[in-house]
Amino acid sequence: MPQQAVPGSNGNLGGMLWPLTSPPRLRPGDTVAVVAPSGPVPADRLDEGVAHLRDWGLDVQVMPHVRDTHPGHRYLAGSDEARAADFQEAWLDPDVRAVVAARGGYGAARMIDLVDWDALAAADPKVLVGYSDCTVLHQAVAARLGLVSLHGPMPGTLSFVKSEPAREHLRRTLFEPETAQVLAGPHAEALVGGTARGITTGGCLSLLTTSIGVGATPSSAAGGIVLLEDIDERAYRIDSFLTHLLRAGWFDGALGVVLGSWQDCEPVEPVVRDLLGSLGIPILSELGFGHGPDPLTVPLGVSAELDASAGTLTLDQPALASR
Repeated sequence: MPQQAVPGSNGNLGGMLWPLTSPPRLRPGDTVAVVAPSGPVPADRLDEGVAHLRDWGLDVQVMPHVRDTHPGHRYLAGSDEARAADFQEAWLDPDVRAVVAARGGYGAARMIDLVDWDALAAADPKVLVGYSDCTVLHQAVAARLGLVSLHGPMPGTLSFVKSEPAREHLRRTLFEPETAQVLAGPHAEALVGGTARGITTGGCLSLLTTSIGVGATPSSAAGGIVLLEDIDERAYRIDSFLTHLLRAGWFDGALGVVLGSWQDCEPVEPVVRDLLGSLGIPILSELGFGHGPDPLTVPLGVSAELDASAGTLTLDQPALASR
């Protein structure tokens, strides 16, 4: 059975973060559904990624609109209604054990309010996998369903099809999560030393910033270990995102910060040190999740200990429950 969230926990729409419910881990033979809630998916890359998932013994169901492109907005994979319908149908299918975003891009915010979240809450818990624009869905799954989700590589991306270490870390997190409880990276470095224990939260910084105040995002990171990453951003834009979150009170009560990869971004560490250093909490840089070439899979909504000085984030228990 899934591990149960603390009574009343819902991703922190108004209080401290609490551990969320852990969906069941996967087994060979399980069905997973691939959805495209955001940008259009390169067909050849998707086929290669799906083949890797099948190599793990999974029955992969590619939802009907994954290969679509919006007729008026080429940056979207199909219409908002079609993308929402695929996501909802996949989640409500009792045979599906995990819903995997094909890629990021942009568009999840356009379809999220078309999903019947009450219906999803009545369905069996399942695993959501993705990063980048999928941050919008991670936040909603935490707030509205109370479920742990996985910020990890997606089958329609280069980091999945080209990186065996990234695939293997995701596979272990899905199938053998007890073997993936200590997260570390060769370039991890303390910006502010120290240790802290809290609930993992966060994702792509720009998406977190634009999600504040829309009702599906925790109102603050109080009690949380905040995970942040992004791609192709100038330093002043990173500054503006962090400044907005600080002014909105989102960092109030946060217990630690962990930075992932910042692919093609201007140096982020000086900005983070300047804006977040005064919070007096541990800050770890370069843990290696997100848009980088070999991204780690990081669970969101679980209790973990950050040891910035040692360069590690250690989960208190496996991200996914036994079956």
